[in-house]
Amino acid sequence: MKPGQSLWTRDELLLAINLYCKIPFGKLHNRNPEIIHLAKLIGRTPSSVSYKLVNFASLDPSLKERGIVGAKNSSKLDKEIWNEFFQNWDELPFLSEQVLARMENTTIEKLNNITEETMPIYGKTREQLVKVRVNQSFFRSAILSSYNMKCCITGIQQPELLIAGHIKPWGIDEANRLNPRNGIAINALHDKAFETGLITITPDYRIKVSSVLKLSKPTKEIKEYFLQYDNQPIILPSRFLPNPEFLDYHNNERFKQ
Repeated sequence: MKPGQSLWTRDELLLAINLYCKIPFGKLHNRNPEIIHLAKLIGRTPSSVSYKLVNFASLDPSLKERGIVGAKNSSKLDKEIWNEFFQNWDELPFLSEQVLARMENTTIEKLNNITEETMPIYGKTREQLVKVRVNQSFFRSAILSSYNMKCCITGIQQPELLIAGHIKPWGIDEANRLNPRNGIAINALHDKAFETGLITITPDYRIKVSSVLKLSKPTKEIKEYFLQYDNQPIILPSRFLPNPEFLDYHNNERFKQ
């Protein structure tokens, strides 16, 4: 450690991982306004925060699988917090949002644009609903930023038309509901087709179209919106590459061959 530097605290590392998940991999530089804001929030330099995010990249298994490495100066605490975060998607993202709300001197509801009109006034039900909405918002941010706000099938870049879709459905695998490697950025039409098994993505990241669409005297629209993509590679994310095991599940259990 250089003279004058202080050790990162657990809360600071939680905020750094939170931000790592929310911004595109190609924007982990010290000129990024979000990195500058976090630096001011925790009393560190943008370069220090940026370097910490690149350290985290060296621990990211989805990047290692693609041969991408970050800086290799991760501390023991970096690794501990990283492992804790990435092995407990239901709790740690929410905890990091609580820390962020406290540091921003606001409520977690305001931080995540949760309106009071849609919430119970108090009690366990409210706490559970807030947690679900915060976690869903985090999951969406993590997925869309990983795909640079692009649909993995069409390349559409209109956020209002994009969904952070689950590969293994919400109700099937509770442990991976919020795991970004169980998600894809996809437009609403193809998300519905994926959900109902009319299309799938293979473990080698290619699109497959169901015979249900191929054999139904396909219209011009079916050809345009679906058949042209058959056997084409998806647009890969810069981070959080879909887990091949989850894709294999969708191919074998959800896809209508």
